[in-house]
Amino acid sequence: MATVGVIGGSGLYQIEGIQDVKEVEVKTPFGDPSDKFITGVLEGTPVVFLPRHGRGHRISPTEINYRANIWGMKKLGVSAILSVSAVGSLKLKLKPTDFVIPDQFIDRTAPRRHMTFFSGGIVAHVGFADPISHEIADELYKACKKIKATVHKNGTYLNMEGPQFSTKAESELYRSWGCDIIGMTNLPEAKLAREAEISYATLAAVTDYDCWHTSHGSVTVEMIIENLNKNVNNAKEILKIAIPHVGKMKKFSAEGALQCAIMTASNFIPEQKKKDLEIIIGKYVK
Repeated sequence: MATVGVIGGSGLYQIEGIQDVKEVEVKTPFGDPSDKFITGVLEGTPVVFLPRHGRGHRISPTEINYRANIWGMKKLGVSAILSVSAVGSLKLKLKPTDFVIPDQFIDRTAPRRHMTFFSGGIVAHVGFADPISHEIADELYKACKKIKATVHKNGTYLNMEGPQFSTKAESELYRSWGCDIIGMTNLPEAKLAREAEISYATLAAVTDYDCWHTSHGSVTVEMIIENLNKNVNNAKEILKIAIPHVGKMKKFSAEGALQCAIMTASNFIPEQKKKDLEIIIGKYVK
């Protein structure tokens, strides 16, 4: 059985039905993850869960230590990550409380976010044309259908900086680009997961129409929380169905992502960097 990771966003801080639950503190070369990792077993599948913003929702999207979170998942043997996130809709057909499983991203974040493991003496360029692992996305989609949730497959996730919401001008700009949903967190996770050779897909829960939809008014925290509460039980049911199917997979599309990606000759890579990235690059760099 493959080990399946779940990163929970706003409103999702635990997964029901997991047995043999333990809290695991992971020390990483990149600092502290968002919280302790929760490990357990769901229908025979090993599961690792992490609340993206920490329990109590205390970490801003800009302040999340994405590298530590993904490194910790790798350390705990995760092969696939199911990411659950709250998003705003940029299209009329994507209604609040719907789910979207995007297949593309556009980056509008600030440079201070760390989105690569490969810096400080080592360079690697992974392929990222298809940022989502479709074998994981397919299982999320089928699970949504099974519980009769309204779900839309494919589309573009605009990753904005935050923590403020969009201006109306920004929202209309992103709509003119053809973007479907907007959020603040998933692109860094997807990039780092690919570098760590972990397959990744997003289950996005629509909470609002951002601020472009004049008859719905501007997005508010109250609106988001109300729609999150409506969808959180559905999200848990979707995960309970999808996780065992993902765990039974024999192969994941992110495997081998680093095989031809590391550009730096081994003798030029600092020894400390080799040590820090051993769990990621060890089979390629000695």
